[in-house]
Amino acid sequence: MTSFKAACVQMRSGRSVAANVDDAEALIRAAAAAGAGYVLTPEMTTILDRDKEALLASIGPEEIDPSLQRFREIARELGIHLHIGSMAIKLADDHIANRSFLIAPNGAIIGRYDKIHMFDVDLSGGESYRESATYRAGDTAIVADLPWTKIGLTICYDVRFPALHRTLAKAGASILAVPAAFTKKTGEAHWHVLLRSRAIETGSYIAAAAQAGHHEDGRDTYGHSMIIDPWGKILAEADDQPGFIIAEIDPAFSASARLAIPALVNARDFALPEMPQVGSFAI
Repeated sequence: MTSFKAACVQMRSGRSVAANVDDAEALIRAAAAAGAGYVLTPEMTTILDRDKEALLASIGPEEIDPSLQRFREIARELGIHLHIGSMAIKLADDHIANRSFLIAPNGAIIGRYDKIHMFDVDLSGGESYRESATYRAGDTAIVADLPWTKIGLTICYDVRFPALHRTLAKAGASILAVPAAFTKKTGEAHWHVLLRSRAIETGSYIAAAAQAGHHEDGRDTYGHSMIIDPWGKILAEADDQPGFIIAEIDPAFSASARLAIPALVNARDFALPEMPQVGSFAI
């Protein structure tokens, strides 16, 4: 297992797919020029719009999506593994998938993942999100092969569900991708601790590419893209502006961390006995 450089692109995607793709391409090229062999973009790289009808009018099916084709050409030209954290992809009957694409240096798509956990929440201050009203949830965890190691694919809200990350790590992933559009409010409270926890408990590197700032659809996202090592150390962190971060990934360190803290193999199944009903205790 050899080391490689991974980069996370941080964006402020708006409602124009063309503008977002241009912005992503510029940052992807900059990261590749800095030596990254693997580049991750954020959740909803190509468009952020909470208006479902406007969103549907701006996207298409995977088979004919021009943005995806362009990203495949960029990966081929730069000779990198390009991971589009997610895009909105039109499905049948006006359903939408929040789908991640891992693209090989020859332009082939070698991994697809549809976000499993939907962010449905009402926040104090009037913010409300209902992802399940717009997106169709996935139901399959995905581990894909990089030349250096295996990578587990997740998206944003998935980070709050440790069982998914444990499953990916047990399947051989030593790096876990967490592209995100975390809200500013929840990001300030939980982003760092959640990502470091997923790294520590699985002995994995975390690559978390984020959206950042105030967006055209009115939302505010936290930014602070991060790359974290299997011991929970933050190797690189962005601020709240578009840009990219880069760090060295050593899969051998993941293996040694898992030997030092063998939580993946020490875990045991257990039962939770049925608790007696209130008032049923013998006297």
